Amino acid sequence: MSEKMDSMDSIKVKASAKINLTLDVTGKRDDGYHFIESIFQSVGIFDILTVKKAAGDIRITCDDETVPCDMRNIAYKAALLFFEYTGIESGVEIHIEKHIPSQAGLGGGSSDGAGVLYALNRLYDTKMSISELAAIGGRISADTAFFIYGGTAYVSGIGENISAIRSIPPVDMVIAKGYSGISTPEAYKEIDSLVNPKHPDTKTLSEAIDKGKFLKKCGLCENMFELVTKNRDVFDLKKHMLDMGAECAVMSGSGSAVFAVFENEQDALKCEANLKKYYPFARYCKAVTQGIYEL
Repeated sequence: MSEKMDSMDSIKVKASAKINLTLDVTGKRDDGYHFIESIFQSVGIFDILTVKKAAGDIRITCDDETVPCDMRNIAYKAALLFFEYTGIESGVEIHIEKHIPSQAGLGGGSSDGAGVLYALNRLYDTKMSISELAAIGGRISADTAFFIYGGTAYVSGIGENISAIRSIPPVDMVIAKGYSGISTPEAYKEIDSLVNPKHPDTKTLSEAIDKGKFLKKCGLCENMFELVTKNRDVFDLKKHMLDMGAECAVMSGSGSAVFAVFENEQDALKCEANLKKYYPFARYCKAVTQGIYEL
């Protein structure tokens, strides 16, 4: 570790969003947790976190006034767990610049938590491995653990089984969200009421990705939660994207953001520009290979 790193008291990282290329609910445990099969993918929409050593407590600020800046924030929980795990007696100041929309199925809060774990590991030179950081993140949420790794991953169990698979290429995408969000607990209740629903073919898509054929087979992208969502923006967005030449258009997570995959950048940028006329969030991006990037 260099002298510069040893004396570092502030670090800035960008924490990615994620989409679910597929999302299937395969069962439910007695304790209420659901079994899933999913392919997670990091995408190039990022929150920016500035993390500074500080005396005393954990303090969070955010440029989005709707984001709680207390112990409800996953970034706060991540810092608390880091200090508990390492035994370091210190505080930290965390500023979050939000670019990932909330209640969108894009994992923004969980990604912020992963970004804090990465940043604190660097600031305090604790030399924890990726797997150690992911284990701490997993105590917060499965999504937080995923973001420590990032890239493309096959996720199963209740989200705790994360296996890296071949990365999809940096395909051109548009991600958009309408005016309302979706409650994840409510969405799972609706899933529980389904009788003999159609399930996404996660295994076949995973095999196509392994063969380097994601773009040709992206029609296999599918999300079971679309069967129960009552959010009209989701279906309007899907239609709009497909009408503008998308290879596929699928809701991410339990909603309410929708991602579309395009064959080229030009078509994707046209779609982004068009959606911006009607919706509060529409962003062109690409698939990326990491969850957290140091700035």
